Amino acid sequence: MTHRNLTESEITILKDQYCTCSDWSKIKVAEGFNPKYVKHVHFSGDILIGKFERVFELEGGLKQHSGIFHATLHNCQIGNNVFLANIHRYIANYIIADDCYIENTQLLVTEQGSTFGNGKDIAVLNEAGGREIRITDQLSSHLAYILTLYRHRKETIENITKIIDQYTESVKSDMGYIAPHVKITTCRNIKNVKIGSHATIDSASELVNGSINSNASDPVYIGNGVIAKNFIISSGVQATDDTLIENCFIGQGTLLGKHFSIYDSVYFCNCQGFHGEACAIFGGPFTVTHHKSSLLIAGLFSFLNAGSGSNQSNHMYKLGPIHQGVVERGSKTTSDSYILWPAKIGAFSLVMGRHTHHSDTSNLPFSYLIENDNETYIVPGINIKSVGTIRDAQKWPKRDRRKDPNKLDQINFNLLSPYTIQKMYAGIDILNTLKSLSGETSHTYSYQSTIINQSSLKKGIGYYNMAINKFLGNSIISRLKETKFESIEEIRERLKPSTEIGLGTWNDISGLITPASEIENLLNDIDSKKLTSLEEINERFKSIHSNYYEYEWTWALNKIEEKLGKKYTEFTIQDIIELVQVWIKSVVDLDKLLYEDAKKEFDLISRTGFGADGDEETKAQDFYNVRGKFEENPFVKEVLRHIEVKTALGQELINRIEHLA
Repeated sequence: MTHRNLTESEITILKDQYCTCSDWSKIKVAEGFNPKYVKHVHFSGDILIGKFERVFELEGGLKQHSGIFHATLHNCQIGNNVFLANIHRYIANYIIADDCYIENTQLLVTEQGSTFGNGKDIAVLNEAGGREIRITDQLSSHLAYILTLYRHRKETIENITKIIDQYTESVKSDMGYIAPHVKITTCRNIKNVKIGSHATIDSASELVNGSINSNASDPVYIGNGVIAKNFIISSGVQATDDTLIENCFIGQGTLLGKHFSIYDSVYFCNCQGFHGEACAIFGGPFTVTHHKSSLLIAGLFSFLNAGSGSNQSNHMYKLGPIHQGVVERGSKTTSDSYILWPAKIGAFSLVMGRHTHHSDTSNLPFSYLIENDNETYIVPGINIKSVGTIRDAQKWPKRDRRKDPNKLDQINFNLLSPYTIQKMYAGIDILNTLKSLSGETSHTYSYQSTIINQSSLKKGIGYYNMAINKFLGNSIISRLKETKFESIEEIRERLKPSTEIGLGTWNDISGLITPASEIENLLNDIDSKKLTSLEEINERFKSIHSNYYEYEWTWALNKIEEKLGKKYTEFTIQDIIELVQVWIKSVVDLDKLLYEDAKKEFDLISRTGFGADGDEETKAQDFYNVRGKFEENPFVKEVLRHIEVKTALGQELINRIEHLA
């Protein structure tokens, strides 16, 4: 857009409308500028102003014509069709793009050399430092995970930090930016903040040194009483109700509200924080806390559901708050649960009670950790048959609120994957070793400062085996689906992996399930300068994620070969049929366990409190009217349908290949 000097007549009109300026020659306006819509404004410094042609229609039908009214502007660029009114102090050093609406706000100012939150170090896990994450607009949960936990690779961390510093330098500016279609109303101080398009900031108390990376696809909403300092807020975020944010990265689609307090922490995509507090945490995707008196501190979490009053402690009153903990993906903490760090909790586990013995249950996933007489009892694998676990796995993809086409976090929602299955293999080895060392007649077994009852140990081995058989069967059925084969040779050719990537250990890099080798390659490429920007690193994470199922098949086939004791080039039709038959049995057996677990929600105990002031018949009728009948429950119906569908799927493959035997 080209600008020109004001005409003498325009200056006269502005003066008549109580506008002042020490040097009118420093004001440039767009063609089509109409001074009629500029009143009671003081100008200083260099000023660019667009034209005013739009009428904003507000809630209730009130209409406001674009223009500038009752404001002080210093060193500002104002785009087309902007409405500025009732700026109680001033706006300084800001570029305000087209179609913005800013009203009844106290201060908007940018200071020299602002980086808008980029480059700020966040001391997660260890409050004393040593695992700082340097935040940036383009930070993914995976890169943050590496920055936090891969401190053994000192040179790599330094190289990543240099890349972040380069990006930070590129966004450094003496001018703040408010992108098109932003609405700011009734706010107090906004200082050194960059605001993306279509953001709404309504009645925020204070925003200092940050970026609000809103866009048209996924706008950001900042509401009443919010205070944020030293922050990056990603697209799709909603922060309301006096939320306090300090020294934080807030990921895409995250919801914060109801007086939640978060500081020195990172929260990645689809997290939720209400009522409680988070301090020095690494909140991976879907970290959720909804309740008062809940404190998440100095821990690494993802896919977490924290119960009311959940607490951890990182302070053993010796060298200070230096202790950290890891709660692997998909875990839950019950009401009033407590964990004394350091500790490590296995994936998809349930934590009940108070735990102070620093246990590591990472190789016993899907377990219950239960406190009894100040001891931690572990029930291995029992969460595999829990209705809650399956419901969580189904709901997470549906609760992905991100609408931004550029998703920073690459999220794998799979319940069973090489990452969890490898832990089940390790868990079986651990349980069998305990049994052999202590003897089969032992009533309890000790492992990692926990106690395992004999019956729990035996059942745990069974649960893990069922899940392993289900995963391996899923893999082979998916590989052979929808293909007509004429010979065993054609089947073997189809079984052939498309890549060697996938063998060995797998990791969960904060939502990204990946072979460890691929992360090693990525880090080596950073060190060798093959990857030199945040965009290139994020593209590599996307590539790893997009190839997940090819890598998974390489790993799964290797486990099937170990199970059968032969290479895939020696598999027979009977081998495959037997694998599928084992898969059908495992799927059906697990679904039956889920069915029985769901049935507990409809037993007599569950009806307690129903049918107020009535007899047993009234209680039953009240229960059915509120909860419905067991057989009509959507989850129960889905379990029964799942048994039929999966049984038919397995039998279809058997029918398709058995004639080749």
